[in-house]
Amino acid sequence: MASLEIPLEGPLDLVATLRPLVRGSGDRTIRLAPGQAWWATRTPSGPATLHLRQGPEGLVAEAYGPGADAILERVGRLVGQPAAQVLPTAQHVVISRLARRFPGVRLPRTEAVLDALVPAILEQKVTGIEARRAWHGLVRVHGEAAPGPAAWGLRLPPAPETLARLPYYAYHPFGVEQRRADTIRRVAARAPWFEAMVGLPFAEAQARLTSVPGIGSWTAAEVAVRALGDPDAVSVGDFHLPSLVTWALAGEPRGDDARMLQLLEPYRGHRAMVIRLLELSGLGPPRRAPRLTPRRIEAI
Repeated sequence: MASLEIPLEGPLDLVATLRPLVRGSGDRTIRLAPGQAWWATRTPSGPATLHLRQGPEGLVAEAYGPGADAILERVGRLVGQPAAQVLPTAQHVVISRLARRFPGVRLPRTEAVLDALVPAILEQKVTGIEARRAWHGLVRVHGEAAPGPAAWGLRLPPAPETLARLPYYAYHPFGVEQRRADTIRRVAARAPWFEAMVGLPFAEAQARLTSVPGIGSWTAAEVAVRALGDPDAVSVGDFHLPSLVTWALAGEPRGDDARMLQLLEPYRGHRAMVIRLLELSGLGPPRRAPRLTPRRIEAI
């Protein structure tokens, strides 16, 4: 085990900050509890488990596994900066109120590109329930026990070489059709090329992501905001997000991408933080249709 303690500048809500990394309540790669977090991932040095807890003097980090030193080096960037320190002072009244309500929320930067990319591909054009079920199944069957105390019950995400080696039909039991399976197999086969995006400017990283067949602007933004900590990433093409933004900022119950981007323009450079605050707000337009029914393609 390796450990360190880092001082915090400004408040930190550890759970709200890291919540976007959790893919449903059954995600065994990460656990959150008040003031604490456990996260299993892979680094260039090997697997690692990171345990974070908020102490009286700052953030205490303990790491296990061959990648312990590598993951500890990321901790300061992982928890980012508070919303109050990065948002412009001239704000919509709703955003100003939310920034005061959630002073400790930050944007994470995991620097683990495939950890964000594979679940984002699984989320393409399906319900959240379907995507989470697929991710949990892949981790359970093709992941492995994470370093650290067994009582934590954490598992590592499947190794890229494992995902690349599986034939497309091996993804069917997890509800993943050939199109998404082939995309995952394709990106997993080039894992080092994708992980190298961490060192690129945001625009270059997004361009690299969207140059790959099967990865569009929505998927690229989902990866950028989690793995790269891009403060301006906007998931254009999201089913729910435009209406959330238009309802919160303009009182309009239905919105499209163009209207969403228009309302977010005053926050350019910090749009990801604005979106995160809106997601935490509990605001939302009236529902006008029943939820989509999850499919079970493995039974087709």
